[in-house]
Amino acid sequence: QVQLVESWGGLVQAWVFLRLSCTASGSISSLNVMCWYRQASGQQRELVAIIGSGDTTNYADSVKGRFTISRDNAKNTVYLQMDSLKPEDTAVYYCNANLFFQGTYWGQGTQVTVSS
Repeated sequence: QVQLVESWGGLVQAWVFLRLSCTASGSISSLNVMCWYRQASGQQRELVAIIGSGDTTNYADSVKGRFTISRDNAKNTVYLQMDSLKPEDTAVYYCNANLFFQGTYWGQGTQVTVSS
């Protein structure tokens, strides 16, 4: 059994920064691609950032230049550094991880609310 546990998001003011983390635990083979998604109220879940096993990254246009995804394989952890937050970044953020030979798992989601 594999679990992904995300850090607490919270309520922040616009233009400040916040860092989310997501740690995988359990019977883990090896982490492949790791992602962050978000879902705003009444909206579909969207891909925010992705990092491959070779540390290649890609971002949604809406967060390019403001968000940075990184990983620490020794800690089975993926991070999302969010700078210059905007009210439109308000959403539930979900961690997603694909493990070699084990499939894909989701975190429980963490609420991030950005006030103007």
